[in-house]
Amino acid sequence: MSTAVLNTMTVGDHGSRVVFCHGLFGQGRNWTAIAKALSADHRSLLVDLPNHGRSLWTDDVAYPAVADLVASRLAELTGGEPFALVGHSMGGKIAMMIALRHPELVERLCVVDVSPRPQQLTGDSPFARYVRGMRSLDLDGLPDRAAADQALVPCVEDPVVRGFLLQNLRRDGDHWRWQQNLQVLGDRLDVLGSWPEVTQPPYDGRVLWVAGQRSDYITDADREPMRALFPAVRKVVIKNAGHWVHSEQPESFLATLRVFLAA
Repeated sequence: MSTAVLNTMTVGDHGSRVVFCHGLFGQGRNWTAIAKALSADHRSLLVDLPNHGRSLWTDDVAYPAVADLVASRLAELTGGEPFALVGHSMGGKIAMMIALRHPELVERLCVVDVSPRPQQLTGDSPFARYVRGMRSLDLDGLPDRAAADQALVPCVEDPVVRGFLLQNLRRDGDHWRWQQNLQVLGDRLDVLGSWPEVTQPPYDGRVLWVAGQRSDYITDADREPMRALFPAVRKVVIKNAGHWVHSEQPESFLATLRVFLAA
């Protein structure tokens, strides 16, 4: 896998460093509001993960390979100084793998609404429907973004999710294009939903495990596997939040994260 530069954005200019990893079909800027709220005390680094945003495209989306690539670039950007690492969903899996494979880089870890186990992303899962919807758009005949939004409705009923996905639609001259690597991401949903075998020792740093009350990405059965890999884990459930915890309940999430970062 190439070591080409990952696209990043920095928010804040002093304080301890916090690195944010987004979920599938997201971008680093999804974390901008949270990062700005932390900027008085923390420097935040918002990462476009491989095959997303303005970062490089790759053929290998397996979590160990992606984690090693991202860790290598973060080590360059931070000079090897340990940082707090926050990851949501797919980004949470990447963050867990970085902590396990490169623990010297991760001072503490926050995992948002995902568990160290496989999730079903293929078949008739929401993410499979999102892929079908995005692939169904006739980009050559698309007049504007409003038409794209309307065309996604049969596969993506929630207007908030459509807006999230359409952040990836870019005007390139006279044409529209998807900014993320939709071909590879769509073809490898099975890999993106997986969780690899872990051969590394447990990560013994502080870990905050945030669950959305209305989400099923974290279950009671996940407690022991999570504790086996992250013995110092502490779980917090955010009320009235689904899978997109930090966007659905930003104030509650931010308050929880602030306490964790200050501990």
